[in-house]
Amino acid sequence: MVEIKTDRALEAMREAGRVVARALATVREAAAVGVRLRELDEAARTVLDEAGARSPFLGYQPSFAPVPFPAVICASVNDAVVHGIPDDYRLGDGDLVSIDCGAELDGWTGDAAISFTVGTPRPADLALIAATQQALDAGIAAATVGRRIGDISHAVGAVARKADYGLLDGFGGHGIGRRMHEDPHVPNRGRPGRGYPLRHGLALAIEPMLTAGGRDEYRTDPDGWTLRTVDGSRAAHIEHTVAITEDGPRILTLL
Repeated sequence: MVEIKTDRALEAMREAGRVVARALATVREAAAVGVRLRELDEAARTVLDEAGARSPFLGYQPSFAPVPFPAVICASVNDAVVHGIPDDYRLGDGDLVSIDCGAELDGWTGDAAISFTVGTPRPADLALIAATQQALDAGIAAATVGRRIGDISHAVGAVARKADYGLLDGFGGHGIGRRMHEDPHVPNRGRPGRGYPLRHGLALAIEPMLTAGGRDEYRTDPDGWTLRTVDGSRAAHIEHTVAITEDGPRILTLL
């Protein structure tokens, strides 16, 4: 069931979104060559704790997962697309890192992700990240009252395909509010004019996941969580929680 939020609820989600933005900014600042992924998770935990927020990631166990997720961020490096578990891996020069983070505050949730390089960047990685950001921007621009989910999906997918990038098969964005994952599903490719109608008060997490090799397939690590490209190519993931309003799309996960 799709829940349409009141303006008051959207304001509460905006506060949760600020916590997510602070956590991601803190993680980005802490990321450097030699830093362990586990240390990035600890930095994000500190931000959530200081805000009085809880993590919707920690302990989350959907039907596909063999164990509950053990961290407050997903940390996916290089060929890992999403759902990477922060461990003792030390970041290396030139790594491409995607960090996904959520926060629940006063019963409302925010969810966002960033991708960045550590140390000396590869030009191809910068191009991939830029295209992923462009795809997100296009999706957000399409998130207006009177349009449909398919318009967002088409906008995201068109950017990726024009640049010959892949899109993680079967994964995309989602509704968000009292819970991190709500209806409707927001695919990263689709046909314009199709799907659930966009109304004032609908809140969505829009999240392009682009793969440099151009393939949509993925493989799952033995941990049951981390999804990787099948060809070893690199991936980027960028996400915002967005409210559909009569005044246009409103990004809720900014500082």
